[in-house]
Amino acid sequence: MPRPVDDDFPGDLPDDPQGIPEEDLWFLPGPFEDDDPLDQPLPRADRRALFEPDEWRAAEQALAGPLAGLSLAFGELDLRLRQGPPGLRLRLALQEVATLSWWAGTRFPVERLGLWLALRVGSTAESEAALARAGWATRRLTHGPAPAQDIGGFLDRPGETIEDLAVLLRSMAGLHPVTQAAVLFQAWRLIGPETARDLEAAVLAARHGAAMSRLPGQGAPFLPLATGGPGGLQGQGEPRRKLAAWIAGAEQSVLAALLHLERLTAWRQRAEEATGDLSGRVPALLLDVIEGWPLVAAPLAEAETRASRAAVQRNLDRLTERGLIEEITGQGRFRLWRARL
Repeated sequence: MPRPVDDDFPGDLPDDPQGIPEEDLWFLPGPFEDDDPLDQPLPRADRRALFEPDEWRAAEQALAGPLAGLSLAFGELDLRLRQGPPGLRLRLALQEVATLSWWAGTRFPVERLGLWLALRVGSTAESEAALARAGWATRRLTHGPAPAQDIGGFLDRPGETIEDLAVLLRSMAGLHPVTQAAVLFQAWRLIGPETARDLEAAVLAARHGAAMSRLPGQGAPFLPLATGGPGGLQGQGEPRRKLAAWIAGAEQSVLAALLHLERLTAWRQRAEEATGDLSGRVPALLLDVIEGWPLVAAPLAEAETRASRAAVQRNLDRLTERGLIEEITGQGRFRLWRARL
């Protein structure tokens, strides 16, 4: 049977289409753009690097002055914590995590976070998971190896994504730890899992930023990023704008942490003078506990001082009578004390 004739069809094509006008070959696939004949003629993903080290290096050089100011302030904080009691590190970490929790949307006061971390009280079914993440953040800010040693172990998230983060960090070698921390923060917020992404990114960056310590691990265990407000975590735009906001926010937080330490130091000096006549080791141990925890319950004081309930209660009453601490519940049972700063 003869084939129907289509007036719009130009007829049979020759085996070799050379010589046919290009507009008549619209139905043929276009030329390959690389040497792989298996590539499909589909839109291609942007394969440029997510973070260009040269861009951040240029931003760092342009912000050398503010970066030096932040380094100087952090050096003072590092020295103060290296010379002070360990409880100060915990106190600052609790304050940092409480502020980060508000920024991340969970809103835990520092007193509530401290009670949960110490005694596992104050949580509900709705808040248990968020408090657990806040507890993880507090522990990571004060203990354990730095992220540069094992990012997967630090985040408790092994896998390919973590390897990408490690590769990114290696590509930033030569940049200041503050700049590297800013890049890690931005990167983990983009590529990390949805759950707790913001909190993990901030904790990761805070711990890595402390690598600029003169004696890492002996002074400030983390770079405060939110204690003075989370403005530095909200920088947008090009790397220079992000880094400028990051440095300004971190310096404000370091200065806020130093101010808090000044108040605690003044309280401790006053407390030691007011308790100089008390005998035994319990009064001094209680001062250590109250200095490190925003709120103190009798069971916590017992566990930390390893003293009897009667000795702890007797000395808490003495400190209250001398105006050094105050009981905030007004109850006969389940009472809580805090320093009168």
